[in-house]
Amino acid sequence: MTAQTQVPTTTIYTPAQPMQERTAWYIKGPLLVVADLVLLIVVGILFWQGAVQAGALKAAVIVIAIVLAFVFFTVFRGVTIVAPGRAHVVQLFGKYKGTIREPGMQWVNPFSDRIPVSTRIRNLETAQTKVNDADGNPIEIAAVVVWQVRDTAQATYSVDDYLKFVAIQAETAVRHIASSYPYDARGVEGVMSLRDNADEITAQLSAELGIRVQAAGVEVIETRLTRLSYAAEIAGAMLRQQQASAVVGARAKIVEGAVGMVKMALERLDEENVVELDEERKAAMVSNLLVVLCSEQATQQVVNTGSLYS
Repeated sequence: MTAQTQVPTTTIYTPAQPMQERTAWYIKGPLLVVADLVLLIVVGILFWQGAVQAGALKAAVIVIAIVLAFVFFTVFRGVTIVAPGRAHVVQLFGKYKGTIREPGMQWVNPFSDRIPVSTRIRNLETAQTKVNDADGNPIEIAAVVVWQVRDTAQATYSVDDYLKFVAIQAETAVRHIASSYPYDARGVEGVMSLRDNADEITAQLSAELGIRVQAAGVEVIETRLTRLSYAAEIAGAMLRQQQASAVVGARAKIVEGAVGMVKMALERLDEENVVELDEERKAAMVSNLLVVLCSEQATQQVVNTGSLYS
């Protein structure tokens, strides 16, 4: 069967992307943490000195210790641990300031909020869905989607929940693809089907889903159909139809081969002058040979003890 490569075009509305990922300001954290720990030791010493001093000096030492303690906690709050495969979106007073992707201990503005976003590759398996194919037959279909967050700013700010967004859009794309093609083309030339053109169908599914989740800053790496079958209510009828088609095809091959063998036998008999047959006996021989070659049951031999014509 020759499959057509042209697929139905789908117009999908994609909203404008007001937010694009950029790198946030940060500095390396280990040295700053060491300095902060030294400051903590100094604060402890000042509080101890304040306890043993008296008068105005005691008050001054305690005030300095309190100020340095505030500085310690402020600096410590800016320490951010970035694990591999994870990014942190930096937000200051409701404004997006950038994203930190470099793994390790980093230090950012201590008054900012850091929103963790996973950038690892993820698998999503859609629920088994019942949908009508292009011929109106109910089928059951499911797919697995391999995806990854590409733009952390869009994933955080463009959609409410990018995990739920991807899951819903994946199910929508699977439903649309399933309803755009027939389950089985039944030998029709130039028609793509879900069963016979799995690679082309999944490529179309990846392209459509990639457009749908673009607003969330998500990249679709691969999609694969994990389940594809007729619904239970018509599975039996469709199975009998497929079996009938297979039987018809097999019988056609048997008849085609039998006709060729009969033709070859008649030509060999005529070329080697084994026996001369008139048209009536040729027809009888052809009939007998076709019965022997095309019958599903073993034929019984009949020995003719008379002449050729009796």
